[in-house]
Amino acid sequence: MSLSFKQLTLYVTLLSVGGGIGWLGNRYLQGSNNPETGSVLPVVRQQIPSYVSPPVQENRPVDRSNPNFIAEAAEKIGPAVVRIDASAKVTNQVPEAFNNPLFRRFFGDNLPKPEERVRRGTGSGFILTSDGRIVTNAHVVSGTDTVKVTLKDGREFEGKVQGVDPLTDVAVVKINAKELPQVVLGRSDNIVPGQWAIAIGNPLGLDNTVTVGIISATGRTSSQVGIPDKRVRFIQTDAAINPGNSGGPLLNDQGEVIGINTAIRADAQGLGFAIPIETAKRVSDQLFAKGKAEHPYLGIQMLSLTPATKVEVNKQLENKITIDRGVAVTRVVENSPARQADLRAGDVIQKIDGIEVKTPGDVQERVENTAVGKELELEINRFGQVQKIKVRPGAFPVSGSPTGG
Repeated sequence: MSLSFKQLTLYVTLLSVGGGIGWLGNRYLQGSNNPETGSVLPVVRQQIPSYVSPPVQENRPVDRSNPNFIAEAAEKIGPAVVRIDASAKVTNQVPEAFNNPLFRRFFGDNLPKPEERVRRGTGSGFILTSDGRIVTNAHVVSGTDTVKVTLKDGREFEGKVQGVDPLTDVAVVKINAKELPQVVLGRSDNIVPGQWAIAIGNPLGLDNTVTVGIISATGRTSSQVGIPDKRVRFIQTDAAINPGNSGGPLLNDQGEVIGINTAIRADAQGLGFAIPIETAKRVSDQLFAKGKAEHPYLGIQMLSLTPATKVEVNKQLENKITIDRGVAVTRVVENSPARQADLRAGDVIQKIDGIEVKTPGDVQERVENTAVGKELELEINRFGQVQKIKVRPGAFPVSGSPTGG
């Protein structure tokens, strides 16, 4: 749908300019290059007197005939969006070659020594509860225990990092304050491409910037996004997301949070990604309660079946797959829940708890949305015969774990 000049003018006036540039505001995902590393120049801030936090506006259905609905959504949630300044000590390691005795004998005390430097960065976050619980991205606060949290009204607090979950890139921070503005949580499981998407954050250090676009796609896998080590199915949006937006909220047209802005691709134009709010809320609840999050897993590697992939998989199997739809198990990890339940390479998963699965992402999502130790019923096809197997997911291993479900 086209926007009038008058509407465009209203959207442009939403931009609020602040200061500061950080290396850690967002993730660029192109090979091993990471332009976020490095230091930043000191930031000069204007001293702003303390204000009484404005109350969060009552949630009400959006009037789509109102050309200012985006401004109203941003106004409602903006006070609960925070700036997070983090710093971490980084040690430059000496190359292994200098540990060779020949080097030591030749150079003596002149060998280079490890050097420490402080790495600084800026990201975003948003307040979940009026007593100061904040959610952000794990990579925003990685490597530090405390951060500086700045509210839209200028108040600054020391925040304590209470938990980090690298698998979903979710982290939580607590500040000591009361009667704070807080966001309204929505749902992401019912959004569809083409809906409005509003992002608020601190891109490139420009505090409380509002950008708008649409939901471009849903259910993007970690591999599709370019970060296969994560366990998230992302929301894709064309709302402008830049370094510094990481950890800020993605809103629907009613000003409800539907995701956490987390990543952009350096090789893409107009593509941003967000963690669904259901995932972020589930993980953040665990982090506040226990300081860590548990992720259920089965211990299998999988492949979507098509006529072409069936041919390739059957080249590696003694007992051939006879169907070409479903999710083929290509490997079962030793001592995993899947091995204990007698899942085998060549099994084709067709349903989990009666719900059809077509891709490895479907399987991962079903497993991730259950609890560690809770029984799942898998309907599989083994050598042309349909069977049902019960399996209890275990906790995803911290290291040395397989990719997959």
